[in-house]
Amino acid sequence: MSTFGLPEPGGAAREHSARLVEFLKAAIRHERGAIPFARFMELALYAPGLGYYSAGASKFGEAGDFVTSPELGNVFAECVCEAVSPVLRGLPHPGFLELGGGSGAFAVAFLQHAERLGVLPERYAILEPSADLRQRQQQRLREQLPPAVFARCDWLDGPPEGEWSGVLFANEVLDALPTTRFATHDGEVYEEFVSLDANGGFIRVDQPADALVRAAVRHIERTIGAPLPDGYRSEVLPQLPYWIQAIGGLLKHGAMLFVDYGYPRREFYLPERSDGTLICHYRHRAHGDPFFLPGLQDITAFVDFTALAEAGTNAGFDFAGYCSQSSFLIANGLPQRIAEAEAVIDDRERYRRVNEIRKLTMPGEMGERFQVMGFTRDVDLSAAFAFGELSRRL
Repeated sequence: MSTFGLPEPGGAAREHSARLVEFLKAAIRHERGAIPFARFMELALYAPGLGYYSAGASKFGEAGDFVTSPELGNVFAECVCEAVSPVLRGLPHPGFLELGGGSGAFAVAFLQHAERLGVLPERYAILEPSADLRQRQQQRLREQLPPAVFARCDWLDGPPEGEWSGVLFANEVLDALPTTRFATHDGEVYEEFVSLDANGGFIRVDQPADALVRAAVRHIERTIGAPLPDGYRSEVLPQLPYWIQAIGGLLKHGAMLFVDYGYPRREFYLPERSDGTLICHYRHRAHGDPFFLPGLQDITAFVDFTALAEAGTNAGFDFAGYCSQSSFLIANGLPQRIAEAEAVIDDRERYRRVNEIRKLTMPGEMGERFQVMGFTRDVDLSAAFAFGELSRRL
């Protein structure tokens, strides 16, 4: 066992991490000895061939580092399909854009259910920056979908370049956006950078924040109605409005749906959460050290859903709703899935399905920790948020 009681990686994995460490150190030296934490996180996750999401190790499921909702079974994707089916049915030539396709499990279950419902999108696109994950997704979809359905699938290197209509969907994408870390000292705002100590190890250092970061922190303080305590440290995504505009700006008719773990702003920046929400995942264990074995662990931060609501509406979308994952699933077909699970004759399969639903919905599992937010343009998605709407908390 290693630091934090985490499992030791094998020799090849440790060598891979060492290569990324040297790459990160070279980037730090190139930038005169320090890079913003957001840049460190970006390189640790996405550096071509070296970053966590760019290299070949398994990320999802029991063999990886964490389990996402689609990896548990088909229930999550089927309920999302039920939620957006009126949008797909009501638009001519609708498309579906999934940001970050993971293992491909969501796409397979969604498209199979969409075919049953008669709402197959004309085109199912996956925006996937990782060449390795893209290859795995293509193999899985090709093997598990009928050829005519697979023919509708496409992979993108960047956001759509022309106007389109349909649904944009992102599950556990926002938490992996490279986040700015900030700190407050004597009433001033500082940005957290990563530098090297005398022994060449990674250390955090604070530097005066630029105007963009400073304005983002002051906006937080205005909306929570109080200055952040001295010494307070947390995360902020000043680039979020630009990111939303980049990925959704050309969606002229349709809906955007985001699922992630996070809080409304007043809960995100509580005084007791004075070191932020940064969390790392390695072999199904969570810890707080982003410098531990770069390239072998995920690095994430919780989502400020108030910031997401501001970014979506400022990009010209209508706010459709906000609720817990549990409430969202209940409003979009979960009771039928529960009945189907309970009717399964095989004991092992029935237990698997019931356990899947439990993990998706229980407060101590994903049910309350994960939340769903939707936006629309010229379509109606309000029924998807008919149960347990939480926008009053924003």
